[in-house]
Amino acid sequence: MTRIALLSDTHCFFDENLYRLLENCDEIWHTGDIGNTEVADKLAAFKPLRAVYGNIDNHVLRQMFPRTLAFQCEGVKVAMTHIGGYPGRYDAVAKELIVREKPTLFLCGHSHILKVIYDEKFEMLTMNPGAFGNHGFHKVRTLLRFEIDGSNIQNLEVVELPRIFQGEE
Repeated sequence: MTRIALLSDTHCFFDENLYRLLENCDEIWHTGDIGNTEVADKLAAFKPLRAVYGNIDNHVLRQMFPRTLAFQCEGVKVAMTHIGGYPGRYDAVAKELIVREKPTLFLCGHSHILKVIYDEKFEMLTMNPGAFGNHGFHKVRTLLRFEIDGSNIQNLEVVELPRIFQGEE
């Protein structure tokens, strides 16, 4: 069994609460808009990190991480990109990734809106963990925790924390 923490859209913000929230996770997956290398380095130093870059990530992060990522976690084929969309409304890059890789689990970010939807057409679960950073319109910071046990995706948890406003309300 592999325990996963799924983050997105940290936008240069690292919350020390992550150490407590992710202590029981085996890996951290980040679907882009990390924001800076400091956040990426702190995450990677804590747990194994798989990530893609997002639209706000600079050239350094774009050298550290790919635009899209496809990999196997136990018996689950995973595909990840930042700008993904949702069933019936996928971004062109995301749709090409989905068609090429045929994942069981598709992960994206960008919208700052947490959604978990099963796509019947592509027979895959789509997850967007929302945003865990402080930049954007969201009022609550979110992440997802779940387990992959063989070919099963199970025990999905939504973690919500209040946004920390820093003079930008």
